[in-house]
Amino acid sequence: MIGSGTDLALQRLLDDGRRRAAATDPHHALLWEALSAAAEGGKRFRPALLVATHDALGGTSPEAAAEVGAAVELLHTAFVIHDDVIDGDHVRRGRPNVSGTFRALAGVDGAGPQAAADYGLTAAILAGDLALTAAVRAVATCGAAPDVVDRLLDLFDDALHATAAGELADVRLSMGVADASLAQSLAMEAQKTGAYSFSLPLQAGALLAGADARTTARLGEAGRAMGVAFQLADDLIGVFGDPASSGKSATSDLRTRKQTPLVVHARSTAEWDRIRGYLGRDLDPAELGEVRELLVASGSRQFVEDLAVRHLAEARAVLEALGVPHELLDQVGAAPLVLADGSGAAA
Repeated sequence: MIGSGTDLALQRLLDDGRRRAAATDPHHALLWEALSAAAEGGKRFRPALLVATHDALGGTSPEAAAEVGAAVELLHTAFVIHDDVIDGDHVRRGRPNVSGTFRALAGVDGAGPQAAADYGLTAAILAGDLALTAAVRAVATCGAAPDVVDRLLDLFDDALHATAAGELADVRLSMGVADASLAQSLAMEAQKTGAYSFSLPLQAGALLAGADARTTARLGEAGRAMGVAFQLADDLIGVFGDPASSGKSATSDLRTRKQTPLVVHARSTAEWDRIRGYLGRDLDPAELGEVRELLVASGSRQFVEDLAVRHLAEARAVLEALGVPHELLDQVGAAPLVLADGSGAAA
């Protein structure tokens, strides 16, 4: 999906890390290989969104846009690795992730189950840290004018703070000590996904194109709306999706009691007393089918789908007002997503 310039820039970042890792330690070299594997695949819509925004606003810095786009993708890789640690997942896209890979390596070396698990988590935390620092370094050396680099670093810093706050809120709300309101759940989703996946690439593309402050700020608003729509669709996939095609577990969100808008809405319905019994534990396929039916009967699935559509329309309106082609939403993967039953979720 992304252009060859961003592909090459990302490959250079990964190859540079490989060289540094190989010169450090053989086990560290394996860690960077696992990090590189985590960066493979996916739609890479974040760098695509950055480059497309830069081009749509008349930007003339394609090399810098490619470098910063690659940095955004590497930032995403870091968050994915850390998110798997937070969720206790050892598989991503149908194959072992960083923690799963190093847990298996430790087992081959003769480590016990707990020691192997600890080693896997350690590797994942370190790999995520390495990806974060490499992303920030790539921005600092992207070749844009010094004042633009300073503003780009501020954007990345803001995105890091917002995403960390969103992740922390996600886990805090999952503790079950208090029921989240819909506003709290949506705010968490805007921070967790909207800031770095949409607002950051939109605004970074605008900065690199020399856009004015108002345009950049408005693109941040569009990014927030896009991020909420995308996360709402991801929430649906997290329950109704087909793991074989999505690469995402269909039981993890329920097992970890995530207070997504899907669950928050369900709490207000007559079906809640039955739905709540499926939360906080592993579900077999039959049980997953049962709770899916309840979430449909309660109207919660439809509520979330309608909410995603409204946020997507809000983002389109902002992009159209700024003269940025709203077709970008389709180009970056914001088209309807197919769920396990073959139906679609808008985002």
